[in-house]
Amino acid sequence: MMRRLAVLSLHTSPLTQPGQGDSGGMNVYVRELVSALAQAGVQTDVFVRRWDEDTPDLVEVEPGFRVVHVAAGPPDLAKEQLPDVVDIFADGVRDHLRRLGDVDALHANYWLSGVAGHRLKHELELPLVSTFHTLARVKAETGDDEPERRVRSEASVIGCSDAILASCAAEVDQLVRLYGADPARVEIVAPGVDHAFFSPGDHSGARRALRHLDLGDGPVLLFVGRIQPLKGLDVAVRALGELDRPDATLVVVGGASGPAGAAEVERIGKLVADLGLGDQLRFVDPVPHHLLSTYYRAADVCLVPSRSESFGLVALEAAACGTPVVAAAVGGLRTLVDHERTGFLVDDRDPVAFAACVREILAEPALAAGLAERASLRARDYTWSTAAARLRRIYGDITSRSLVDCS
Repeated sequence: MMRRLAVLSLHTSPLTQPGQGDSGGMNVYVRELVSALAQAGVQTDVFVRRWDEDTPDLVEVEPGFRVVHVAAGPPDLAKEQLPDVVDIFADGVRDHLRRLGDVDALHANYWLSGVAGHRLKHELELPLVSTFHTLARVKAETGDDEPERRVRSEASVIGCSDAILASCAAEVDQLVRLYGADPARVEIVAPGVDHAFFSPGDHSGARRALRHLDLGDGPVLLFVGRIQPLKGLDVAVRALGELDRPDATLVVVGGASGPAGAAEVERIGKLVADLGLGDQLRFVDPVPHHLLSTYYRAADVCLVPSRSESFGLVALEAAACGTPVVAAAVGGLRTLVDHERTGFLVDDRDPVAFAACVREILAEPALAAGLAERASLRARDYTWSTAAARLRRIYGDITSRSLVDCS
């Protein structure tokens, strides 16, 4: 029986605001999944590198769910410098776990935590579960230049993990094809959505709630996510231009992220100016996660033009709110969006094709209503309690067998 779990989330905290800095879908994933595990009786500590010197050492989020802040380098350390403090972080986690004394398993999120978890697995003789969220070799296929150090580290962690979590079949294929992962140790555990917050609602009422954005009476397109090249905001902006609807508005909820974030914001601003779309864009700072439902309900279409997505929580949340999604045909989005039934998938992230799909949805109310209904019904298959139940089984399996040995 699973009693206590240690979750490693070195580079980002479930306590921080998604949509800014390095906070995004992974923050939501860790917070919601650990909450569901705690409610199912699994005591869980989430270990995070201290990112604010005023943050308490330990924060109890809810019964059974604690966040432990580990000192590892200066609080304001840049993300690209985090690999240099992984061992310090691992030392702090190890010392805490030795005092705790009754942890059954480690669950690492992202490659940095995976490196720490790999070391701790051998030092403490605990099984290791790994969730990568993004993979360097997948990003490299989309044109990103990822450090070889990360590639080697991911391969090493994958080779020694007792279980590797994938969000969908496409991610299983990537792990096996690009890293030689043992298929027998890869488990599909799809993330969920909180249907208490993300569900169909009053479209007009949501528009009124956002009246400060001056959306007018025309169609509203929505982009939710961090502003970085990977997320493809430029494709959404170009699609708005191709739509050729002066009454249409594109609402962008999110902030700059990563080393290229500020440059991407500047690039997007220049693109908007060059296309003459300044009056049709509304930029909104990141909002508390549960408040995103108002933006989804106010939108006529949600655009998800990412270069890669292991899953695509934004697409799922939009679908749960009954908002048709037009998404890039990549990664987990191909699982979440059933083309022409719950939304549209676009090959090659072509802005012209995105605009054509949007135009079709806006021109045919019956089509839009059908997409919305089927999408919201499909989204009901995804819950955090289901994900937690699958994880509890996986944790139980790996704690009852011999550890994978990578030596």
